[in-house]
Amino acid sequence: MRGLRGLVLGVAAGLAAAATATAAAAEPPFQQHDLTIKDFHFRSGETLPELKLHYWTLGAPKKDAAGHVVNAVMILHGTGGSGHQFAAPQFADVLFKPGGVLDPAKYFLIMPDDIGHGGSSKPSNGLHMKFPHYDYTDMVEGEHAIAASLGVRQLRLVMGTSMGCMHSFMYVEMYPDGARAAMPLACQAMALAGRNRLWREMSITSIEADPAWMGGEYKSEPELGLRGAENMLILAGASPWPMQLQLPTRQQVDAWYAQQLPQRLKNAEANDLIYQLESSRNYDPEPELGKIKVPVTWVNSADDFINPPEMPMAQADVKKIKLGKFVLIPAGPDTHGHGTHTWAKFWQKDLADLLKRSGG
Repeated sequence: MRGLRGLVLGVAAGLAAAATATAAAAEPPFQQHDLTIKDFHFRSGETLPELKLHYWTLGAPKKDAAGHVVNAVMILHGTGGSGHQFAAPQFADVLFKPGGVLDPAKYFLIMPDDIGHGGSSKPSNGLHMKFPHYDYTDMVEGEHAIAASLGVRQLRLVMGTSMGCMHSFMYVEMYPDGARAAMPLACQAMALAGRNRLWREMSITSIEADPAWMGGEYKSEPELGLRGAENMLILAGASPWPMQLQLPTRQQVDAWYAQQLPQRLKNAEANDLIYQLESSRNYDPEPELGKIKVPVTWVNSADDFINPPEMPMAQADVKKIKLGKFVLIPAGPDTHGHGTHTWAKFWQKDLADLLKRSGG
């Protein structure tokens, strides 16, 4: 899904493939790496003899007199995404440019492919539905393991979009001294229930109801089930105002959809998608928010279907965080629904402010 599959026309952004296709010449010089963890134990009780964690870096580590890395920033992707998605111009061209808020000349940027995503170990590698049933705790442990393998005892900042937003809350709860600041973008800090759980369950059951799925042992992708799941993902990421402006007629909507759905199905992998959606099942950082001791700037957008502004939970929950600040980006003709999280122009000043109030 690459952060809900990175809807085009500005509906939601962050798709790595789109970044490659539209701005390959200007793409930042990301470096690729792999970390292999032997005998990884999952929260479910399952184990994997070798867990491969793929990740991307930009910039170089800087160390203090004691030899500790002091400039590491970890950026976490959304459901179905990859660390490479942050090469997208709406993110990289704003933040990673010379003099940008996250200029690689100043910061060492670490962008993991989480468990079940990108180049990391995932069901489609061969185990299918026998792959360990990972959850967000396992994924955050993997993120922390990557940081530790690079000699990073404390991140300068942990930030993330969508699922990565949720992981950001978990990271500073699970590792109280693991980061100096956190910037969650586009999520809630409560257990996934209500409509947020419902659309995920609808997507999962759509795949599993397709006879071609065959309990995960399909010979070719279960297209009927994936069509239902992808339809749900399109709506979950959509922003009504810009979509109305960009697709003002029935004919334009029909033509866009006729082109988009086949493109989405080309990259869809049913078992991986089921695991990605189901991994949120245990998420619930709300009871521990009061224990977060680092500055937090939490950003949501007012046209987000997944985290709608009429739900007052975020404004209440941020008050539990001692150094917490909540920002709601107003809906507009140029916002991007859930995907506003990847359009850094809307919140780069808030990020600069967070870095300043957490120590410069």
